[in-house]
Amino acid sequence: MRRRTVLLLFGAGAASFATGKCLAQPEPSPVTLLNVPLEVQGEWGKSPPRGAAAVILRMREACLAGIKLLSDQQPSRLRVENHSSGNPAIWLHHDVSTTAWIIVNIGERDWSKLAYQFGHELGHVVANSWGPNSQPRNPCQWLEEALVEAFSLRGLGKRADSWEQRPVFTNDALFADAIRQYRRRTLQKYEKIAFNQMQDFRGDVWFRQYRSSLENNSALAGPAQVAVTIMLHELDGNARAIEDMGALNRWPGRSSVPIEQYVRLWEKSCNEIGAAGWFPKRLSELLGLR
Repeated sequence: MRRRTVLLLFGAGAASFATGKCLAQPEPSPVTLLNVPLEVQGEWGKSPPRGAAAVILRMREACLAGIKLLSDQQPSRLRVENHSSGNPAIWLHHDVSTTAWIIVNIGERDWSKLAYQFGHELGHVVANSWGPNSQPRNPCQWLEEALVEAFSLRGLGKRADSWEQRPVFTNDALFADAIRQYRRRTLQKYEKIAFNQMQDFRGDVWFRQYRSSLENNSALAGPAQVAVTIMLHELDGNARAIEDMGALNRWPGRSSVPIEQYVRLWEKSCNEIGAAGWFPKRLSELLGLR
């Protein structure tokens, strides 16, 4: 299958894919994850790569606009590649060390799925988990997985509103409803699991009961799926929480340390880069770590 590449030199707003006209940038913005160059590669089949690039740019904007991106480990380029098989992932490559390389797997023009998968992997990039030494490690990988899933669901909600107000494709404002339905179906899955496991439990009681299971599974499975609803509640409408994600994993050991140490290191890292430091404190309260 022929592989095609679209290279965008700027971030959200750099091009209008509905009209094909370039939009001038009044002044260069500080280089952050929101505006680093984007490459779209891979086996897109009947999904136009330009369309995929437009959807990805709008999702990046929905996830990151208005957020202080303070990490000193942000990539200088994003690459998104569609594969016809396999799971979405960050490719922890060694050859282009300043490029964050995201793998997705979508069908023909499945733009909601593309935004959802991209949003999850973008969350890992925000959390500084895109370099060659970012392999998932227990016991705290479950926390990052739940957090970036919530990050993606938050972004989908904002993307639906944005699409309705400024359709990515001409005369396509009604597609916002399809995005909302996709988000609702995905979230309902997590809400059902949370209802079955938590009911009237507080977060600290739930964590004590399921801690062993959480810490022995690095995938978003089992009890970790309950944490998605907890994280989404904290992320919604709270820019400080997203800001603090940029301080994750900046210490030796990354997610391989006990969670009590993990949140202390996270709080310290927030202070080092000038992030709010709100989220690690809040997480400690929720899980009864203090």
